[in-house]
Amino acid sequence: MEFYLTEQFEQAYEKLTKPEKSSVHKALALLGSNPRHPGLHLKKMQGGRDIWEARCSKKLRMTLQIDGERAIMRNVGEHDKVLKRP
Repeated sequence: MEFYLTEQFEQAYEKLTKPEKSSVHKALALLGSNPRHPGLHLKKMQGGRDIWEARCSKKLRMTLQIDGERAIMRNVGEHDKVLKRP
């Protein structure tokens, strides 16, 4: 799977702590090798848009769009904040 990072994702990522960034890297590795890995809890968000959410850690989430073998990474950060602005 190829990853494309939006500006929003990059800006949110830069605000994360080093341990949080490590969790994001692990989640991205899982997503790239096995999007159905149970640790990701990958699920489509409610609503008409084709946006998915994945778990990076207990408190961190990332949102993305899936287009074939391409994942467009939209946002990353604390659960509630990210899900308000996917």
